[in-house]
Amino acid sequence: MYNRAMLIYNGKAGQQDWAGLLGSVSAIIAPAVRELLLYQTLKPGDGEQVCRERGEEFDLVFIMGGDGTVHECINGLARLQAPPLIGIIPAGTCNDFARSLNLPPDPLLAAQQLLQGRHRYVDLGVAGDRVFTNFYGIGLITEASDNISSGLKGALGKISYFISTLQTVRSAEPFRYRLEWEGGTLEDEAVMIYVSNGRFLGTQPLPFPNNALEDGKLDVMVIREAGLPLLKELLSRKNQEDWQPGDESISYFQASSLELSTAHPMKADMDGEKYLDTPATLQVSSQALQFLTG
Repeated sequence: MYNRAMLIYNGKAGQQDWAGLLGSVSAIIAPAVRELLLYQTLKPGDGEQVCRERGEEFDLVFIMGGDGTVHECINGLARLQAPPLIGIIPAGTCNDFARSLNLPPDPLLAAQQLLQGRHRYVDLGVAGDRVFTNFYGIGLITEASDNISSGLKGALGKISYFISTLQTVRSAEPFRYRLEWEGGTLEDEAVMIYVSNGRFLGTQPLPFPNNALEDGKLDVMVIREAGLPLLKELLSRKNQEDWQPGDESISYFQASSLELSTAHPMKADMDGEKYLDTPATLQVSSQALQFLTG
């Protein structure tokens, strides 16, 4: 039994029947919570603000929405001196961070599993004064996100990401970059740099260790050439404890911190949100927050 909990929900995050979903999820949660506050986000920034201002009032904060809603709320909770326990209820398009927490994509099943009480401390990625749960990326991944129309995303859901990627991969332009980390330096051209804290991208598992969320390291992929064979390799790989890419156009390493610069400022994508530019200092906040898991 939790004394006080807050359920933050984004009524525009990909679900059609939000009133029905909210009622069903609340019915699952209510028996385990003495007092439950429902908070609906109405505009960008609402989730972060309420988490920052009121998060410490609660034993548990549920975040119901997609990766963008989770990203926003976590940036509020990560600033707290005494952050609450966190439960993610996937209700967006891809829900990649929830998948990394072993939660099923069905929000009702996820809510039931959260109340079984399994929890663990999880790493966060840090870019400047912002945090990310799943990834930080530049290049191809940002272009793919820009190509997704709201109509396509609403009609097709997660498949829209793959359609957009296939469209973008044909016209990917390389850029000059420099990476410095404790293990070395890379300076070359690439079409994408992907710095991961989680283990899923666009609902697909990535070949990173099972403990990627708590190993104190970021998984870094530098992709030098685009093309359908490369896309197929990435999406067909499963997690491996000691993965080394078979494609010569991919470089992979792990780092606890790194410096990234590009020849010209480039827009960065963090968990699907784009508001930062390069250059960037990236690092890990080890086991920063405690999450309920599947």
